Amino acid sequence: MKIYSVTDERFGKYGKVVEGIDFSGLVKAMEETPCPDDVVYVPGDEKLEALPVMKELAEITYGELPIQIGYCNGHNCMLNALEYHRSSEINVAATDAVLMLGSQQDITKDFTYDTSKVEAFLVPAGVAVEVYATTLHYAPCGVDGAGFKVAIVLPKGTNLDLDKEHKGGEDGHLTAKNKWLLGHPEGGLPEGSPMGLVGKNLNCNE
Repeated sequence: MKIYSVTDERFGKYGKVVEGIDFSGLVKAMEETPCPDDVVYVPGDEKLEALPVMKELAEITYGELPIQIGYCNGHNCMLNALEYHRSSEINVAATDAVLMLGSQQDITKDFTYDTSKVEAFLVPAGVAVEVYATTLHYAPCGVDGAGFKVAIVLPKGTNLDLDKEHKGGEDGHLTAKNKWLLGHPEGGLPEGSPMGLVGKNLNCNE
């Protein structure tokens, strides 16, 4: 699939490059995080949240909301699923990474989404992007088979375990706090995960 740069105008409907904040300390600290053969996601990491950028992101980027800084690392080249939040997400690339993105507006009334609408974007190492709340996304992909490390900034509590069961319509796609998921039947998700993606399970290397 064609991979665009986050500086391409196509990226504008999905998010923007974050400027005016020094992410170098966060990128450096990400060197100490693991990069497994599969994919690991940690909603909040104490060492990352102790960095000075934590306060700046909370006060400026998130308008004084409490936030969390975690990471999504590993090896991946597949779409597998798409998710969205009720809030923007900041992705800080500690390595080159590819994001496969879509628009929430393209989800049908019966909560399906055609994967042919997905577009892929390269986030170079050291660059941070804001992914808007209406942007569908999931785990990043590595470049040319390499592993990836991406710091993930979200409002505090996002992606933590739910307190109750949710069923029916959009509510049935809520799989964690502030996380609505549409899985692909070939995505290898846990049994019982809500599906919704139709079409090919995309591979960023094809």
